[in-house]
Amino acid sequence: MKFIARIAAPAGALVLAGLTATACAPQTSDNSARTDDKSGTLRVWLFQEVNNKPKEQVVDAAVAAFRKGHKDAKVEIEYIPVETRAQKIKAAFNDPKSAPDLIEYGNTDTAGYVKDGGLADVGAEFTAWDEAKDTDPTARQSVTVGGKIYGAPLFVGVRALYYRTDVFKELGIAAPKTQDELIATAKKIHKAKPGLYGLAVGGAYTYGAMPFIWAQGGELAEERGGSYKAAINSPAAQKGITAYTSLFGNDNCPAAKCASMGGNATVTAFASGKAAMAIGGDFSHQAVEAGAVKGKYSVVPLPGREAGSIAPAFAGGNNIGVLKSSSHRTLAVDLMKQFAGKETQRKLFDAMGFLPTYTDVRSEVAKKEPFVDPFVRTLGAGAKFVPASPGWGQIDASLVLPTMFQEIVSGKKDVAAASDDAARKMDAAFAAAG
Repeated sequence: MKFIARIAAPAGALVLAGLTATACAPQTSDNSARTDDKSGTLRVWLFQEVNNKPKEQVVDAAVAAFRKGHKDAKVEIEYIPVETRAQKIKAAFNDPKSAPDLIEYGNTDTAGYVKDGGLADVGAEFTAWDEAKDTDPTARQSVTVGGKIYGAPLFVGVRALYYRTDVFKELGIAAPKTQDELIATAKKIHKAKPGLYGLAVGGAYTYGAMPFIWAQGGELAEERGGSYKAAINSPAAQKGITAYTSLFGNDNCPAAKCASMGGNATVTAFASGKAAMAIGGDFSHQAVEAGAVKGKYSVVPLPGREAGSIAPAFAGGNNIGVLKSSSHRTLAVDLMKQFAGKETQRKLFDAMGFLPTYTDVRSEVAKKEPFVDPFVRTLGAGAKFVPASPGWGQIDASLVLPTMFQEIVSGKKDVAAASDDAARKMDAAFAAAG
């Protein structure tokens, strides 16, 4: 089985969400299709992977299966670079003649693309689709904006706790069972082994920090009457921020080095043997396996506040959506189901290591590949998603949360002041997005 390092989501839906260029863009004029042709050529844009050949084979098989039931339809697949997808997809929304019928997109892009008028509401077809009933709630949420469904989830990705089994054995310690234990364990390891970060953390690692906020009962924002209001400065969220930022310092991960680190840097620190623990994704597996710690690590769900609980993780991933401008809507929806269906998701897991969005299929693959079990358990415990607002892209691009963490760990502001500032910036972005 191959676990391919990803530029796209889950990593990309997380990191690249700030590139969507949609949060402040004017809504496109109505580009709804006037026809629904039952024959012709369907054009599809999918993300180009670092190692794309296994994905192409799965996609080709799905297209062949689709064409068996749609003899009069042809399918053209184009693999587009993730880094420039925002501009390309935005241009397609504005020029229906050159637009594809179907696109793969990062799940944090959903709200922005809906605001731009680019994605079709496929709620009726999705709800009537038998397989969709097994879609996990967080994945379903990632295609939902304002109660309407704008695509089908293709795969999900979450993070868990990687830890060095050799270091833990040497020091006679067990994997932490609570978040407080996690913090204490990190500091204990660094004290015993000053050359190691106990737990590699990053001031720019937003999605590594979120589980600390959520575990304390905090939220990033709350929906009120169809709009969002920041909640990052609530007492519960501030407890989580305090817990996360307590890991920056000379007793674990020095702020001078760790304040600027993002998720990739923390995983690299672990893989290269510079950290005893790190918060990494199922999609980080290949990088860790290729590093100095191969054969000397294990993975468990990131612990929550109470013993035995699992901290809510951010559910990254990608979706497949039909463009509102498609003149082949019925065919496009059928092809969307073929790409996002259970059989294709099984094959994508085998080929790429992408976690399925269906709870029953995830249970199957966890039995086949034990490594994914802690990630499946994390999803089963209840993962969470970012606010379904086009303003999120602007918040992410403006580095609102990393700035907050960095102000705290540098001593420029305390938790209350920094989180109040972050909340003001988030509210401005939500208001601007409408």
